[in-house]
Amino acid sequence: MVRVRASLSQLPAYVPGRKLPGAVVLASNESPYGLLPGVAEALAEAAGGVSRYPDLHAASLIEALAAHHGVEPDRIAVGAGSSEVCGQLLHTVVGPGDEVVFGWRSFEAYPILTSVAGGTAVRVPLRDHTLDLDAMAAAITARTRVVFVCNPNNPTSTAVGARALTDFADRVPRDVLIVVDEAYREYADPALVPDGLALLGDRPNVAVLRTFSKAYGLAGLRVGYCVAPPGIAAHVRRTQVPFSVSALAQRAAVVALGEGAEVARRAALTVAERERVTGRLRALGHEVPDSHSNFVWLPLGEDSAPFAGHCADGKVVVRPFPGEGVRVTIGLPEENDALLALAASRQG
Repeated sequence: MVRVRASLSQLPAYVPGRKLPGAVVLASNESPYGLLPGVAEALAEAAGGVSRYPDLHAASLIEALAAHHGVEPDRIAVGAGSSEVCGQLLHTVVGPGDEVVFGWRSFEAYPILTSVAGGTAVRVPLRDHTLDLDAMAAAITARTRVVFVCNPNNPTSTAVGARALTDFADRVPRDVLIVVDEAYREYADPALVPDGLALLGDRPNVAVLRTFSKAYGLAGLRVGYCVAPPGIAAHVRRTQVPFSVSALAQRAAVVALGEGAEVARRAALTVAERERVTGRLRALGHEVPDSHSNFVWLPLGEDSAPFAGHCADGKVVVRPFPGEGVRVTIGLPEENDALLALAASRQG
């Protein structure tokens, strides 16, 4: 019998948001506005070429990203969503027994990808639903190779400011890679939440993650990337699964990058709805942390699963973390109204 790695039996499972036929889905942090103008047309034009392999090096996409961020192309590495790039970064610097530090709860893929890379996950409890950067810095040991800073944090929607992030980076040893995961950057107020690339991008041990899955509306095509020092980025490219970013994904991402004004407009609509939903939920008596993303967090504890079940019975799907809380994606106004009505009916 073929022997498999014993550690795989302990691998945590990634739990996606549920999809119920006919239901409003507010569980997966997707954009509710569909494809950006121009992207659908570009995809139709590119579809005829999918019998051929895509550009292995994603040269056009990398050049567009470099121009977008004002950096050299050798600082960019791409992957099939930022989750794959997380894995590429881990495979670049983590070996058996090495430690990876992150706040918890945070992005579910961190402990999974750490285990796949052979590392040891070090979960640092949040403080007031926010990353406790002091505790994370204290958790770093001689075996630590990577620290993930999810900012804004998924699923709690909170964020740390520029001063706190800079002070934290100053405390992290230079041989430890700091990965600033900014999947929700477009929904954050730049006056309150720093741009990790602008703040820390010149440091030799910092990589900044971004994705096209959220504000750019390309969740189904899987495009993510990191901006890192050239030596790190080169190794991240080596760990990518060949051809993992399809030709359609590469083309769509390049076109989407040119839709910055529309991305900002849609993000503003989501932020306005986020504030409305937050206010209504608080009026119903819910504790809702200030959100800097396209979702809100309800720290319901043991009531998390029952609340999600009540919503599902009413044809609204939210994302429960049993025993901890519920994450609710901000959708279209009518979708948010359906969620609010269910929350109000449960209060009654």
